[in-house]
Amino acid sequence: MSDTMQTGPVLAADGSPLKRSLSRTLRRQKLRALLLIAPLLIFVLVTFIVPIVSMLFRSVENQIVSHTLPQTVEALQEWDPNSGEPPEEAVYQALFFDMFKAAEAKRHTQVGNRLNYEQPGLSSMFRGTGRSLDDMGEEFEVALVDIDPAFKTSEFWFELLSGEGADLFLKDRRAILAAMVGESMRGDIGFAPSAEALALLPATTEAYTDFAIWTAIVEEDVVAEERPWEAVYAGLGVDLRSAEVVQQIASYDGPGASALKAAAANLDQLPQESFRDMFVETDEDWLDTEGWRTMALYSPDYTTGYFLNSVDLQKTIEGVEARPETQQIYIKLFIRTLYMSLIITGACILLGYPVAWILANLPLRTANVLMILVLLPFWTSLLVRTSAWKVLLQQQGVINEILVWLGFVDDANRLIIMNNATGTIIAMTHILLPFMILPLYSVMKTIPPTYLRAAKSLGATNWTAFWRVYFPQSVPGIGAGSILVFILSIGYYITPEIVGGTDGVFISNRIAYHISSSLNWGLAAALGTILLLVVLALYWCYDRIVGIDNVKLGAELCLISK
Repeated sequence: MSDTMQTGPVLAADGSPLKRSLSRTLRRQKLRALLLIAPLLIFVLVTFIVPIVSMLFRSVENQIVSHTLPQTVEALQEWDPNSGEPPEEAVYQALFFDMFKAAEAKRHTQVGNRLNYEQPGLSSMFRGTGRSLDDMGEEFEVALVDIDPAFKTSEFWFELLSGEGADLFLKDRRAILAAMVGESMRGDIGFAPSAEALALLPATTEAYTDFAIWTAIVEEDVVAEERPWEAVYAGLGVDLRSAEVVQQIASYDGPGASALKAAAANLDQLPQESFRDMFVETDEDWLDTEGWRTMALYSPDYTTGYFLNSVDLQKTIEGVEARPETQQIYIKLFIRTLYMSLIITGACILLGYPVAWILANLPLRTANVLMILVLLPFWTSLLVRTSAWKVLLQQQGVINEILVWLGFVDDANRLIIMNNATGTIIAMTHILLPFMILPLYSVMKTIPPTYLRAAKSLGATNWTAFWRVYFPQSVPGIGAGSILVFILSIGYYITPEIVGGTDGVFISNRIAYHISSSLNWGLAAALGTILLLVVLALYWCYDRIVGIDNVKLGAELCLISK
């Protein structure tokens, strides 16, 4: 043993500590591996994770009401939905200014459509009122211009309301408009609201600031050269209804003082009609408390309403209630989808197992030729195959004609196997059958035929040898095929839509309807989320009972999927 012992760390060839060198090398290897799989991770993230997360968010997102009608939603907090009376004047006043901006941005119809999902008729009410908002504001404009022509000029309004000291107010108005239209409202608008004007004429300053932001950023015009919205005149009318504002105007000597004093001295010439009366003139339904209850109920940013509707329930002021019996369709569709998918899966097992067994036990050349027939549907359009079944199954179709010709069916009593559950099961079994045959065939090819011969040599009958020896080894193929067929069947909508009629459609058809026709994407997302959860639950049950590790898809199916 050497007299001198090393007490320092073990060094690598480059003189650095060996432990640090190994750690650095390991990090490089992990980074290299991550870079290799990064494209796949990004692809999965963009095409799978992001859509699912978006669907989950859309199923509870409800920001369109609160973002488009923020002042109205805030004012509704003071209203008692159980009072039986419509809201106070302040709510209608807030609704006018909110809807005016929304109408400029073409967003008021979207709010109406959202609320119309919960109470039919609100969409037309919002759409009709949106066309009358300019006329409401124009009543104030005409009266003010008659009092003093200065109110007609754009320079007057710009000089009256511009200044400094209200930067925070301007920032808040930008944020409100940005939330309403869903885009940034940043940029120079060439106008800054005056703190003095904001204190003296709050409603007017607020309406003009919104007008200035919209004009400069969205319309890209010069604020000082554009006549303001009718809502600005209505805002001044609202301010002049306050005795405190009129009193302050009497001592005001800033820009536009003479015109403001003239307006304050001639209040009797301004419209005396309340905003509630103006709204009722456009549509009497604005007095209906049910519409306001619906608006108050769905004013929060997030809601469980879509999920409740998906299970035939509804959200009310009193709590959760069952929907009317005539509107309870989704639970029935979910049950039908699962039930018929199980039938289709069972039919595919019964039809596919013998075919796969024959293919697995024929000579390779013959099996390859027959395999082409199994794969042939993959080379034919799904729409074409489904349309062909429609031709075959209808009452004047090929199947009924053959049965009538053979005498099995009377011409007056042709089979009704189209536009019902029977037609859906037949067509989808044919379409999904290859997805059962391929995994079965892949597993059966790996079962040595000597096992059966050995069982028979020990005295087992053909049935016993099959049931006790061959069938248990083919169970992984049955499991793989069942998962494929079942999951594919519950998501099908083209085939049930074409041949299913009323009794053969799936929940997926309703989801497609809400996405493409009714545009109720929130309800479609909720239905899709529930369907996803049901599939995951069934998948978990299958794993607990059979074991997902026992599933074998086989090389042939992998090639087909590619």
